Amino acid sequence: MNLLTVSGSPHVYTEESVSKIMYGVVLSLIPAALVSFWFFGLAAILVTLTAVVSCMFFEFIIQKYLLKGPVTVFDGSAVITGVLLAFIVPASLPLWMVVIGSLVSIGMAKMTFGGLGKNIFNPALVGRVFLMISFPVDMNMYPKPSAMSTQLTDIITGPTPLAIVKEGVAQGEKIADLVPQVPEYANLLMGNMGGSVGEISALAILLGGLFMLFRRIITWEIPTAYLGSVVILAGTLWLIDPNQYIDPLFHLITGGLMLGAIYMATDMVTSPMGRWGMIVYGIGCGFLTIIIRIFGAYPEGVAFAILIMNAFVPLINRAFKPQRFGEEVKNG
Repeated sequence: MNLLTVSGSPHVYTEESVSKIMYGVVLSLIPAALVSFWFFGLAAILVTLTAVVSCMFFEFIIQKYLLKGPVTVFDGSAVITGVLLAFIVPASLPLWMVVIGSLVSIGMAKMTFGGLGKNIFNPALVGRVFLMISFPVDMNMYPKPSAMSTQLTDIITGPTPLAIVKEGVAQGEKIADLVPQVPEYANLLMGNMGGSVGEISALAILLGGLFMLFRRIITWEIPTAYLGSVVILAGTLWLIDPNQYIDPLFHLITGGLMLGAIYMATDMVTSPMGRWGMIVYGIGCGFLTIIIRIFGAYPEGVAFAILIMNAFVPLINRAFKPQRFGEEVKNG
């Protein structure tokens, strides 16, 4: 007779249930969702609804008919995967591609490993990378923001601020000449720029992050280490040559950095368990993000950086093991 059931990580002692934590995350995403709906209109709403419904559908089908185990589709994890997947794709992405991304996120990145608590890579990021590789043209057509747009046709697209700087530097232009081509920093902070559905407003994402910190859904270590390492590396390069490297504030408030640092990298399942492990993991994410953004082929590096560090989590956990419950601490 089995008296103990060993489940997948994370092993956290808390009064919070899985569904309560998951729907707390969903609640924290509301400010970013409202901003995206304001700037991208009906297209953003349809992409988000399609991603959420298809993620829940695929999880239900796989659990009930393939794994033939308990159906946990309403615990909120599939909803979060759907929302985050929608947030990291363009609002103009055809809905059938969103469905394919949902299938990859749930079927390949999550349920193949056994479901919630067992996957080693962030499911939404796996879906995004798959879509980037499979449909590069559509995944790089970012609509320009147009407040409360209800049009689904004739969407005007343009490069993101990161792409403008990346391409300009590659052509030999100086940063000082490129800065006037991107929105003012106040607009970047609010979200008035081209980009993926839910990553555009750093301010809205920060509000959601503060809510999660207050609710103790996440801790400070990973976001602080991630954003801090970005500031250090990007700031160092900027001080060395401000004509070729842009300032660290630009990196913080553009692209998917805020969304990745606060929502993707902090995923309990795919991040380290111990405090020092979290800090090392966050630093690795930050350094890789800037290295890919500046020296890589893509203008954005958040998804690749986090997925690479996801792969190192088992080694990080081994190197920075948390103290065992009941273990005696030796002084000296």
